[in-house]
Amino acid sequence: MAELTWTADGAPPRLARLGRWMRDHQRIILGLQWAILVVYLILVVTPAFLPLPGDDAHLWNNLTLFAQFAFWGIWWPFVLLSIALLGRVWCGTLCPEGFLTEQVSRIGLGRPVPRWIKWGGWPFVAFLATTVYGQLVSVYEYPKAALLVLGGSTVAAVGIGLIYGRGKRVWCRHLCPVNGVFGLLARLAPLHFQSDRSAWAQPGGTRAPVVNCAPLVDLRRMESAAPCHMCGRCAGHRQAIALAARPPATEITRMDDAGTNEWEVRLLVYGLIGTAIGAFQWSASPWFIQAKLAIAGWLVDHDAFALLDDAIPWWVLTHYPEANDVFTWLDGLLILAYIGVTALVVGGWVSGWLHWAGRRLGEPRGHLRLAYAFIPLGGIGVFLGLSALTVTLLAGEGVTIPGLLGIRTGLLTTAWLATLWLAHRQTVGRHGSVGWPAWIGVALASIGVLAPWLLMYYVW
Repeated sequence: MAELTWTADGAPPRLARLGRWMRDHQRIILGLQWAILVVYLILVVTPAFLPLPGDDAHLWNNLTLFAQFAFWGIWWPFVLLSIALLGRVWCGTLCPEGFLTEQVSRIGLGRPVPRWIKWGGWPFVAFLATTVYGQLVSVYEYPKAALLVLGGSTVAAVGIGLIYGRGKRVWCRHLCPVNGVFGLLARLAPLHFQSDRSAWAQPGGTRAPVVNCAPLVDLRRMESAAPCHMCGRCAGHRQAIALAARPPATEITRMDDAGTNEWEVRLLVYGLIGTAIGAFQWSASPWFIQAKLAIAGWLVDHDAFALLDDAIPWWVLTHYPEANDVFTWLDGLLILAYIGVTALVVGGWVSGWLHWAGRRLGEPRGHLRLAYAFIPLGGIGVFLGLSALTVTLLAGEGVTIPGLLGIRTGLLTTAWLATLWLAHRQTVGRHGSVGWPAWIGVALASIGVLAPWLLMYYVW
């Protein structure tokens, strides 16, 4: 870990001063968090008890449409973008769920965190479960579904906070459905709180006050931005921690085998890439429609109507007859199949080529390290998928985005080139000409990520 740099007069540099300002103005951050929590609760709870918007409803005169646009059109896509650019500032200073679980844990039972909560696969499982379930209940379109998914997550966060930890964010660290995704994207960020291990060893005249790191990060050994919530509380601690700049994606280009995590790679390859592509693509896929019509026709011909039943609760499958939007059991099964097959095909294609590339480098865990080069492609894919709702809602208000296809193509191309560049640094940059076959393997793997988006935008 590089040593922290200070100006000639011993003062911290500008970014470090910003970090200390965050530390010294926690009351302002606390007030902002309370305000966001109130707005969040209003927007997630109130629309669920209102009638669905009529044909004459608009974003500016209908709370349900406004909340839908706020959550899925603005909040999610641009939170993801902010984390890739600024680190997990959202988590530490703005997120209502993280703030709430920390506050209730101050008055909770304060029990130690059990081993089952610390299992490394929870971010992967939670992301897949919420993503797939959200598609089954149409979480982006209907306020009841949004309350169930978002509100259910918040209630679970409160429950964990009331039982485990004392003033900590146990939920955020281990169980939050987007914790793993946020951690992956934070590795790209050019901002981070840097910890200088050598400074920890320096004798101090007075004992430094204990820092309450809510997400349970080992500050002395903090090398990655992935778990850090960027709250600023540790800024200047023992003059060993400071907000600092670094080259973008430096964590990935400098990563060694010890920095890799198998569950994190599974989340990236089969979750952020494979599952997300299937979730965003099925509703636009002519293959889905053709399969549904063919199977439905066969069922009718054979007098088998059970799978065509649509008398299903809205919290199991989408059921809004007043909006002419009702899923049958067949719809639900096909959605599960489409997302599952897409995740396995796309994820399997990427994983297979990564294993091949790792063997070319002669590294037993080389495929894991190379997988992190796909974070730009995975992140931009989710951004494009979520921002599609932004485009749809704006189009409903008569607002069109000029050159939309070109913008989407440009974003995909930029992310693809970033992935190829990171892979080049990990292969040829480390191994010289010997690394070229591995780089080619990564490039072939990336085609499997690009193809579904190009198919969706240019063919369908």
